[in-house]
Amino acid sequence: MSSCNILCSHQLYTSCNVKPQLGSFKKSCFSQSWSNRPQGSSCFHQNSQFRRSNFVIVKASDSRTSRRQVEITYNPEEKFNKLADEVDKEAGLSRLTLFSPCKINVFLRITGKRDDGYHDLASLFHVISLGDKIKFSLSPSKSKDRLSTNVAGVPLDERNLIIKALNLYRKKTGTDNYFWIHLDKKVPTGAGLGGGSSNAATTLWAANQFNGCVATEKELQEWSGEIGSDIPFFFSHGAAYCTGRGEVVQDIPSPIPFDIPMVLIKPQQECSTAEVYKRFQLDLSSKVDPLSLLEKISTSGISQDVCVNDLEPPAFEVLPFLKRLKQRVIAAGRGQYDAVFMSGSGSTIVGVGSPDPPQFVYDDEEYKDVFLSEASFITRPANQWYVEPVSASNIGDQPEFSTSFEKS
Repeated sequence: MSSCNILCSHQLYTSCNVKPQLGSFKKSCFSQSWSNRPQGSSCFHQNSQFRRSNFVIVKASDSRTSRRQVEITYNPEEKFNKLADEVDKEAGLSRLTLFSPCKINVFLRITGKRDDGYHDLASLFHVISLGDKIKFSLSPSKSKDRLSTNVAGVPLDERNLIIKALNLYRKKTGTDNYFWIHLDKKVPTGAGLGGGSSNAATTLWAANQFNGCVATEKELQEWSGEIGSDIPFFFSHGAAYCTGRGEVVQDIPSPIPFDIPMVLIKPQQECSTAEVYKRFQLDLSSKVDPLSLLEKISTSGISQDVCVNDLEPPAFEVLPFLKRLKQRVIAAGRGQYDAVFMSGSGSTIVGVGSPDPPQFVYDDEEYKDVFLSEASFITRPANQWYVEPVSASNIGDQPEFSTSFEKS
């Protein structure tokens, strides 16, 4: 009779005079691949979000006969993660990939005109699951950052908020770190979704990770307002009541269930934010108390009457196509959406309640070039950055090598 002694830990020892059966490949899905393992973890709680299994798994089963089958499964991801951990301990952080989500304004009230030319607003901002990915690598250069992207038309110099954020961080902290950055862009520009602002906030977070987290989140949030009014919001936990120019951020518990889907529809045409505000007339805007809107959403959920956006009328003047799009979505939806509204200053129309666009978007020639995406509401844990929700489209299959043999 053959014998087999198996130790299941981080090594495998066998003394078997048996021949293995034909090897087979199995696949297992992981939400994080080892090459992207930092994925937003903070210096304060590094790797706390990962629960890794041992990379050797032994399964034994008895049959009705005296034969017993033993299956040994080897998952290389655990080995790679352990090796990478050891390298990081010795070398420090040199690469980081982060998710950079966008936002929608569930409601947007313009409450006054300021002496500095800006407008005061009161808005419920909420992060959603559509976002870009940004890959950061330390550069050997001590004089210049290098930015690349997967789409045309995105500025790669100091006009880009990513570069502005890096310059701001170096100015505030005195660090001399420069970076190679690749922006995998999925959020359309000129959409009212805050994609550029999110990129800037994500970059500040990343730069702080590389620099040993010398700045607090509160400091990053305060600094970020110097380069953009919407950027401070992304240092909230994902749901916030924002006032002032948008830079006064009050964190709130998310008033909206995360399982409520939505669809985003953006035409190719963009609305100039400056032109929208130029056409805005305060005396013709809504007079509803924004705090009452927030309370109603918190108690009763999203509905058409609470999704007020005071910038819709001027945006519809700038882009009449956008007004027709909203009207058609409401009419064709026939109740499938809880609310249909424009986000920010446009030009994205949001339908909350269903991930599916109305059929006319597919059928009509004039809508053939619109941007479409489903999305959901998300937030982030304390001391961690946002993580892209796991879905069938973004899970990476990792191979497990499996060998079965029989013991008599």
